[in-house]
Amino acid sequence: MSSMPHTLRFVIAALIALPLFADTAYTVERTVTKLADGVYAIRHEDPLPGWANGNTTVIIGSRDVFVVDSGQFPSVAREDIAQIRQWTDKPVRYLLNTHWHLDHAGGNAAYMEAFPGLAVVAHAQTKEMLDNEVQFMLGGMPATIHDSQQQAEKALRSGKVDDRPLSDAGRKMRERGLARSATLLDDVKNFVYQPPTLTFRDELTIDLGGREVQVKFLGRGNTGGDAVVYLPKEKILATGDLVVHPIPYMFDGYPVEWSSTLDRLAALDTETIVPGHGDVMHDKKYIFQLRDLMRSVVRQVEAQLRTNFEMPLDDVKKAIDVKQQRDEILAGDTAEAGFFDYSLSEFIGYAYHEAKQR
Repeated sequence: MSSMPHTLRFVIAALIALPLFADTAYTVERTVTKLADGVYAIRHEDPLPGWANGNTTVIIGSRDVFVVDSGQFPSVAREDIAQIRQWTDKPVRYLLNTHWHLDHAGGNAAYMEAFPGLAVVAHAQTKEMLDNEVQFMLGGMPATIHDSQQQAEKALRSGKVDDRPLSDAGRKMRERGLARSATLLDDVKNFVYQPPTLTFRDELTIDLGGREVQVKFLGRGNTGGDAVVYLPKEKILATGDLVVHPIPYMFDGYPVEWSSTLDRLAALDTETIVPGHGDVMHDKKYIFQLRDLMRSVVRQVEAQLRTNFEMPLDDVKKAIDVKQQRDEILAGDTAEAGFFDYSLSEFIGYAYHEAKQR
């Protein structure tokens, strides 16, 4: 399922279309969170509506530095590299791409330029997908950036988004995004693909000097090669897009397996969880909510097809009832609702096509 390179287009289309931008869907400022001594989570500002930067985790040992995900573009990676150099003079020896989506791997070349001895780590399937899909993804980016610019300019001119008044926050967001759009286009124009140089299939343990980093493949979910990073001593976990918080990205993936992968993820002894996008978490409640939502969708889709295997997808979507899970995840936040419903609709589609193939 995740071999189809549609995720970037789905997310961009969803975010451009929504009248309000959820916290998951659009991050308005760069923030840094200290998780433990020498361990930091960086949440990146998203440059324009429709462009999401993945979170980055920085892990500093007494000898080496390990970075989880390099961001969407070289300019993002260079900002993080400057930050890392403020924290330590140790070299970044390892950079993990948790999966193949470019918002987690687009800054690889900037890291390689800054740290020539770097090992770019990824699951073997992730390397294969990056090798196959990077040029495809890049090809559509200039036009998509242009579309995002036009949408932002239209909203600023009219003071409205889909006939709804544009808030002060929304105006500032679009003004800031337009100011940075030239940097985006320059990033795309001068993009250099840096593939992973060290692959694994099950698990990889790395000693940074007094700090153990475990890289694990717990099963397919968002993609065919999702990797997570676990610090057993500090009980810190970076999940990539297996978990996106507070609203999931479900635009791709393996619905049946994803929930089981989340079970294995939740079995790790963790106190701090860095998702692929969004807020850092300090318990596993959301992971279980996400798992239960996915399992409910899969069960209901399969039940509908057992009744009528030829039932059209649109009819199946209408029959799915996940109100309880939806309410639990949204927790009354109406600003997130549109993005959640779009993401859910795509996930139902993947569950439907997966069931039809079995």
